[in-house]
Amino acid sequence: MAECIFCKIAKKEVQSKIEYEDDNVLAINDVDPKAPVHILIVPKKHIPTLLGLKDEDKDLVYSVHKAAITIAQQKNLVDGFRVVVNCGPNAGQAVYHIHYHMLGGRKLEWPPG
Repeated sequence: MAECIFCKIAKKEVQSKIEYEDDNVLAINDVDPKAPVHILIVPKKHIPTLLGLKDEDKDLVYSVHKAAITIAQQKNLVDGFRVVVNCGPNAGQAVYHIHYHMLGGRKLEWPPG
């Protein structure tokens, strides 16, 4: 996707501070954080929404969880954290490249609002 900001970040065409990276995903700080720790875990493969995941993407899904675990340990999120993926306009998805919001560093309320 030529216009996708996350694809450009993954290809290093747009500079961003990378908090974590492996072969399948990278993690960057959210530009509009909703918690002291608000990191986006972004697959390098362009998939517009969660509904676009296929059986062949199981390693990618594992990499998302591995990234969340590693980041939680690095950020000392021992009291908990949340990982959220928005799918579609009614869920608040703003960028149509699947990405996971990792939030922590404070008590998170439910429902989030």
